[in-house]
Amino acid sequence: MFDLLETLVKENKKYIKYGNVATYIPALAQVDENQLGVAIVDLRNNNYKEYFAGDYNQVFAIESTSKVITLIMAMMDNSPEYVFKKIGMEPSGFAFNSILNMEINNKPVPSNPFINAGAIVVNSLVKGKDSNERTKRILEFTKKLTNNPDIDVIEDIYLSEKRTGDINRSLAYHMKGCNIVDGDVEDILDSYFRQCSISVTAMDLAKIGSVLANKGICPWSNERLIPMDICTIVKSIMVTCGLYDESGDFAVHIGIPAKSGVGGGILGAVPNKMGIGIFGPALDSMGNSIAGVKMLQQLSKNLDLDIFE
Repeated sequence: MFDLLETLVKENKKYIKYGNVATYIPALAQVDENQLGVAIVDLRNNNYKEYFAGDYNQVFAIESTSKVITLIMAMMDNSPEYVFKKIGMEPSGFAFNSILNMEINNKPVPSNPFINAGAIVVNSLVKGKDSNERTKRILEFTKKLTNNPDIDVIEDIYLSEKRTGDINRSLAYHMKGCNIVDGDVEDILDSYFRQCSISVTAMDLAKIGSVLANKGICPWSNERLIPMDICTIVKSIMVTCGLYDESGDFAVHIGIPAKSGVGGGILGAVPNKMGIGIFGPALDSMGNSIAGVKMLQQLSKNLDLDIFE
Protein backbone atom coordinates (compact mmCIF):
# COMPACT_ATOMS: atom_id res chain seq x y z
CA MET A 1 0.00 0.00 0.00
CA PHE A 2 2.83 2.43 0.80
CA ASP A 3 4.29 1.83 -2.67
CA LEU A 4 0.92 2.44 -4.31
CA LEU A 5 0.44 5.75 -2.47
CA GLU A 6 3.99 6.91 -3.27
CA THR A 7 3.36 6.14 -6.95
CA LEU A 8 0.03 7.99 -6.93
CA VAL A 9 1.57 11.10 -5.40
CA LYS A 10 4.43 11.03 -7.90
CA GLU A 11 2.17 10.44 -10.92
CA ASN A 12 -0.40 13.10 -10.04
CA LYS A 13 1.92 15.98 -9.21
CA LYS A 14 1.88 16.83 -12.93
CA TYR A 15 -1.70 18.12 -12.56
CA ILE A 16 -0.70 20.78 -10.02
CA LYS A 17 0.36 23.19 -12.79
CA TYR A 18 -3.24 23.28 -14.06
CA GLY A 19 -4.61 24.51 -10.71
CA ASN A 20 -4.23 27.52 -8.45
CA VAL A 21 -4.30 28.13 -4.72
CA ALA A 22 -7.31 30.04 -3.38
CA THR A 23 -6.54 33.75 -3.54
CA TYR A 24 -9.78 35.33 -2.32
CA ILE A 25 -8.63 34.54 1.23
CA PRO A 26 -5.22 36.30 1.36
CA ALA A 27 -3.63 33.90 3.88
CA LEU A 28 -4.43 30.92 1.62
CA ALA A 29 -2.72 32.65 -1.30
CA GLN A 30 0.61 32.23 0.55
CA VAL A 31 0.41 28.41 0.63
CA ASP A 32 2.93 26.45 -1.49
CA GLU A 33 0.83 25.00 -4.31
CA ASN A 34 3.34 22.23 -5.11
CA GLN A 35 2.41 20.13 -2.07
CA LEU A 36 0.53 16.85 -2.41
CA GLY A 37 -0.09 14.15 0.16
CA VAL A 38 -2.41 11.26 0.96
CA ALA A 39 -3.24 9.21 4.06
CA ILE A 40 -5.40 6.12 4.51
CA VAL A 41 -6.82 4.55 7.64
CA ASP A 42 -7.58 1.01 6.51
CA LEU A 43 -10.34 -0.90 8.32
CA ARG A 44 -10.47 -3.95 6.08
CA ASN A 45 -9.98 -7.44 7.53
CA ASN A 46 -10.85 -6.04 10.98
CA ASN A 47 -7.41 -4.46 11.21
CA TYR A 48 -6.54 -0.83 11.89
CA LYS A 49 -3.66 0.24 9.69
CA GLU A 50 -2.35 3.64 8.61
CA TYR A 51 -0.72 4.25 5.23
CA PHE A 52 0.58 7.54 3.87
CA ALA A 53 2.76 9.27 1.28
CA GLY A 54 3.90 12.73 0.25
CA ASP A 55 2.88 15.75 2.32
CA TYR A 56 0.41 13.74 4.43
CA ASN A 57 1.54 15.39 7.68
CA GLN A 58 1.57 19.01 6.45
CA VAL A 59 -0.72 21.25 8.50
CA PHE A 60 -3.28 23.26 6.51
CA ALA A 61 -6.64 25.00 7.01
CA ILE A 62 -9.61 22.63 7.04
CA GLU A 63 -11.96 25.17 5.37
CA SER A 64 -15.19 23.61 4.03
CA THR A 65 -14.23 20.09 5.05
CA SER A 66 -15.15 21.28 8.57
CA LYS A 67 -18.79 21.35 7.45
CA VAL A 68 -18.90 17.58 7.95
CA ILE A 69 -17.90 17.98 11.61
CA THR A 70 -20.37 20.76 12.42
CA LEU A 71 -23.22 18.96 10.62
CA ILE A 72 -22.62 15.92 12.82
CA MET A 73 -22.56 18.12 15.93
CA ALA A 74 -25.70 20.06 14.98
CA MET A 75 -27.64 16.83 14.47
CA MET A 76 -26.33 15.40 17.76
CA ASP A 77 -27.12 18.65 19.63
CA ASN A 78 -30.65 18.91 18.21
CA SER A 79 -31.95 16.16 15.92
CA PRO A 80 -31.66 15.46 12.20
CA GLU A 81 -35.33 16.40 11.79
CA TYR A 82 -34.82 19.80 13.42
CA VAL A 83 -31.66 20.58 11.43
CA PHE A 84 -33.32 19.75 8.10
CA LYS A 85 -36.24 22.04 8.80
CA LYS A 86 -33.66 24.85 8.55
CA ILE A 87 -31.78 23.57 5.51
CA GLY A 88 -32.34 21.25 2.57
CA MET A 89 -30.38 18.20 1.46
CA GLU A 90 -30.34 18.74 -2.30
CA PRO A 91 -27.47 19.71 -4.62
CA SER A 92 -27.66 23.45 -5.25
CA GLY A 93 -26.63 23.86 -8.88
CA PHE A 94 -25.07 27.21 -7.94
CA ALA A 95 -21.70 28.34 -6.61
CA PHE A 96 -20.99 27.46 -2.97
CA ASN A 97 -21.35 31.11 -1.89
CA SER A 98 -24.37 32.01 -4.05
CA ILE A 99 -27.60 33.44 -2.67
CA LEU A 100 -29.59 32.18 -5.68
CA ASN A 101 -30.33 28.72 -4.29
CA MET A 102 -32.46 30.35 -1.57
CA GLU A 103 -34.13 32.84 -3.90
CA ILE A 104 -35.13 30.47 -6.71
CA ASN A 105 -36.22 27.41 -4.71
CA ASN A 106 -39.79 27.20 -3.43
CA LYS A 107 -38.67 27.23 0.19
CA PRO A 108 -36.25 30.05 1.09
CA VAL A 109 -33.68 27.94 2.91
CA PRO A 110 -30.15 26.89 1.88
CA SER A 111 -30.18 23.88 -0.45
CA ASN A 112 -27.81 21.78 1.64
CA PRO A 113 -25.46 21.98 4.64
CA PHE A 114 -22.26 22.07 2.55
CA ILE A 115 -22.81 25.34 0.70
CA ASN A 116 -21.78 28.38 2.75
CA ALA A 117 -25.30 29.56 3.60
CA GLY A 118 -26.22 26.09 4.85
CA ALA A 119 -23.00 25.76 6.82
CA ILE A 120 -23.61 29.10 8.56
CA VAL A 121 -27.04 27.84 9.66
CA VAL A 122 -25.46 24.58 10.83
CA ASN A 123 -22.84 26.47 12.88
CA SER A 124 -25.64 28.44 14.56
CA LEU A 125 -27.24 25.12 15.60
CA VAL A 126 -24.11 23.89 17.42
CA LYS A 127 -24.82 24.43 21.10
CA GLY A 128 -22.87 27.16 22.90
CA LYS A 129 -23.68 30.52 24.44
CA ASP A 130 -21.30 32.38 22.10
CA SER A 131 -18.59 31.99 19.46
CA ASN A 132 -15.93 31.03 22.00
CA GLU A 133 -18.02 28.22 23.47
CA ARG A 134 -19.10 26.87 20.08
CA THR A 135 -15.52 27.01 18.78
CA LYS A 136 -14.23 25.23 21.88
CA ARG A 137 -16.76 22.43 21.43
CA ILE A 138 -15.98 22.09 17.71
CA LEU A 139 -12.25 21.88 18.48
CA GLU A 140 -12.79 19.29 21.23
CA PHE A 141 -14.90 17.09 18.95
CA THR A 142 -12.39 17.42 16.09
CA LYS A 143 -9.59 16.37 18.45
CA LYS A 144 -11.62 13.28 19.39
CA LEU A 145 -12.34 12.39 15.76
CA THR A 146 -8.66 12.70 14.81
CA ASN A 147 -6.96 11.56 18.03
CA ASN A 148 -4.86 14.72 17.65
CA PRO A 149 -4.62 17.02 20.71
CA ASP A 150 -2.65 19.65 18.76
CA ILE A 151 -5.53 20.74 16.55
CA ASP A 152 -6.33 24.45 16.93
CA VAL A 153 -7.52 27.51 15.03
CA ILE A 154 -4.87 28.96 12.68
CA GLU A 155 -5.00 32.59 13.73
CA ASP A 156 -3.82 34.26 10.52
CA ILE A 157 -6.27 32.20 8.43
CA TYR A 158 -9.11 33.13 10.81
CA LEU A 159 -8.28 36.84 10.67
CA SER A 160 -7.98 36.67 6.88
CA GLU A 161 -11.36 34.89 6.63
CA LYS A 162 -12.94 37.49 8.88
CA ARG A 163 -11.51 40.45 6.91
CA THR A 164 -12.67 39.12 3.54
CA GLY A 165 -15.96 37.44 4.53
CA ASP A 166 -18.39 40.01 3.14
CA ILE A 167 -20.33 37.57 0.94
CA ASN A 168 -20.78 35.26 3.92
CA ARG A 169 -21.98 38.26 5.93
CA SER A 170 -24.54 39.10 3.26
CA LEU A 171 -25.79 35.49 3.24
CA ALA A 172 -26.03 35.43 7.05
CA TYR A 173 -27.90 38.75 7.32
CA HIS A 174 -30.26 37.71 4.51
CA MET A 175 -31.07 34.51 6.43
CA LYS A 176 -31.49 36.45 9.67
CA GLY A 177 -34.00 38.68 7.88
CA CYS A 178 -35.85 35.57 6.64
CA ASN A 179 -35.91 34.04 10.17
CA ILE A 180 -33.72 31.12 9.10
CA VAL A 181 -30.88 32.05 11.47
CA ASP A 182 -31.47 32.76 15.16
CA GLY A 183 -28.98 34.57 17.37
CA ASP A 184 -26.38 37.28 16.86
CA VAL A 185 -25.19 37.23 13.24
CA GLU A 186 -21.66 38.55 13.88
CA ASP A 187 -21.15 36.06 16.72
CA ILE A 188 -22.31 33.16 14.51
CA LEU A 189 -20.06 34.33 11.67
CA ASP A 190 -17.13 34.55 14.05
CA SER A 191 -17.44 30.89 15.03
CA TYR A 192 -18.02 29.97 11.38
CA PHE A 193 -14.77 31.71 10.35
CA ARG A 194 -12.94 29.97 13.22
CA GLN A 195 -14.43 26.62 12.21
CA CYS A 196 -13.04 27.03 8.69
CA SER A 197 -9.60 27.97 10.05
CA ILE A 198 -8.96 24.81 12.08
CA SER A 199 -5.56 23.17 11.50
CA VAL A 200 -5.52 19.61 10.14
CA THR A 201 -3.35 17.22 8.15
CA ALA A 202 -4.30 14.64 5.53
CA MET A 203 -3.90 12.01 8.25
CA ASP A 204 -6.39 13.87 10.45
CA LEU A 205 -8.92 13.85 7.61
CA ALA A 206 -8.33 10.13 7.04
CA LYS A 207 -9.09 9.47 10.70
CA ILE A 208 -12.33 11.47 10.57
CA GLY A 209 -13.22 9.51 7.44
CA SER A 210 -12.47 6.22 9.19
CA VAL A 211 -14.94 7.01 11.99
CA LEU A 212 -17.64 7.72 9.41
CA ALA A 213 -16.67 4.60 7.44
CA ASN A 214 -16.89 2.57 10.66
CA LYS A 215 -20.52 3.64 11.27
CA GLY A 216 -19.55 6.17 13.92
CA ILE A 217 -17.34 3.93 16.03
CA CYS A 218 -13.79 5.14 16.56
CA PRO A 219 -11.60 2.33 15.10
CA TRP A 220 -8.65 2.90 17.43
CA SER A 221 -10.66 2.94 20.70
CA ASN A 222 -13.97 1.23 19.83
CA GLU A 223 -15.81 4.21 21.36
CA ARG A 224 -18.97 5.33 19.59
CA LEU A 225 -18.49 8.98 18.67
CA ILE A 226 -21.37 9.42 16.20
CA PRO A 227 -24.82 7.77 16.14
CA MET A 228 -25.19 5.38 13.22
CA ASP A 229 -28.19 7.15 11.67
CA ILE A 230 -26.29 10.46 11.62
CA CYS A 231 -23.32 8.76 9.93
CA THR A 232 -25.62 7.51 7.19
CA ILE A 233 -27.10 10.97 6.59
CA VAL A 234 -23.67 12.63 6.46
CA LYS A 235 -22.17 10.11 4.05
CA SER A 236 -25.22 10.38 1.78
CA ILE A 237 -24.93 14.18 1.58
CA MET A 238 -21.18 13.87 1.00
CA VAL A 239 -21.94 11.81 -2.11
CA THR A 240 -24.50 14.26 -3.53
CA CYS A 241 -23.11 17.63 -2.38
CA GLY A 242 -19.56 17.16 -1.08
CA LEU A 243 -17.58 18.54 -4.02
CA TYR A 244 -19.60 21.61 -4.93
CA ASP A 245 -20.71 21.60 -8.58
CA GLU A 246 -18.33 18.73 -9.32
CA SER A 247 -20.27 16.34 -7.04
CA GLY A 248 -22.20 14.56 -9.80
CA ASP A 249 -19.11 13.97 -11.93
CA PHE A 250 -17.21 12.85 -8.83
CA ALA A 251 -19.95 10.34 -7.89
CA VAL A 252 -19.95 8.87 -11.40
CA HIS A 253 -16.19 8.56 -11.84
CA ILE A 254 -14.99 7.97 -8.27
CA GLY A 255 -18.00 6.91 -6.19
CA ILE A 256 -16.68 7.69 -2.70
CA PRO A 257 -18.49 9.83 -0.11
CA ALA A 258 -16.19 12.85 0.15
CA LYS A 259 -15.99 16.49 1.19
CA SER A 260 -13.50 19.01 -0.13
CA GLY A 261 -12.25 22.37 1.09
CA VAL A 262 -10.49 25.30 -0.58
CA GLY A 263 -7.53 24.76 1.75
CA GLY A 264 -6.77 21.78 -0.51
CA GLY A 265 -8.14 19.01 1.68
CA ILE A 266 -10.42 16.15 0.66
CA LEU A 267 -11.99 13.87 3.27
CA GLY A 268 -13.20 10.50 2.01
CA ALA A 269 -15.17 7.80 3.85
CA VAL A 270 -15.52 4.42 2.13
CA PRO A 271 -18.17 2.52 4.11
CA ASN A 272 -16.73 -0.43 6.08
CA LYS A 273 -13.38 -0.10 4.28
CA MET A 274 -11.34 3.04 4.99
CA GLY A 275 -11.01 6.72 5.66
CA ILE A 276 -9.01 8.77 3.17
CA GLY A 277 -7.38 12.17 3.60
CA ILE A 278 -5.80 14.16 0.78
CA PHE A 279 -3.96 17.47 0.75
CA GLY A 280 -3.24 19.34 -2.49
CA PRO A 281 -3.75 23.12 -2.34
CA ALA A 282 -3.77 23.76 -6.11
CA LEU A 283 -7.49 23.91 -6.94
CA ASP A 284 -9.53 23.38 -10.10
CA SER A 285 -12.18 25.86 -11.28
CA MET A 286 -14.76 24.30 -8.93
CA GLY A 287 -12.58 24.84 -5.84
CA ASN A 288 -11.45 21.23 -5.42
CA SER A 289 -7.87 19.95 -5.21
CA ILE A 290 -7.01 19.33 -8.86
CA ALA A 291 -4.30 16.70 -8.24
CA GLY A 292 -6.20 15.35 -5.24
CA VAL A 293 -9.31 14.51 -7.26
CA LYS A 294 -7.18 12.78 -9.91
CA MET A 295 -5.36 10.83 -7.21
CA LEU A 296 -8.61 9.79 -5.55
CA GLN A 297 -9.96 8.59 -8.89
CA GLN A 298 -6.94 6.32 -9.39
CA LEU A 299 -7.09 5.14 -5.78
CA SER A 300 -10.77 4.24 -6.15
CA LYS A 301 -10.03 2.26 -9.30
CA ASN A 302 -6.94 0.48 -7.96
CA LEU A 303 -8.56 -0.55 -4.66
CA ASP A 304 -12.11 -1.10 -5.97
CA LEU A 305 -13.61 1.52 -3.66
CA ASP A 306 -16.56 2.79 -5.75
CA ILE A 307 -19.65 2.27 -3.57
CA PHE A 308 -21.89 2.07 -6.64
CA GLU A 309 -20.14 -0.92 -8.19
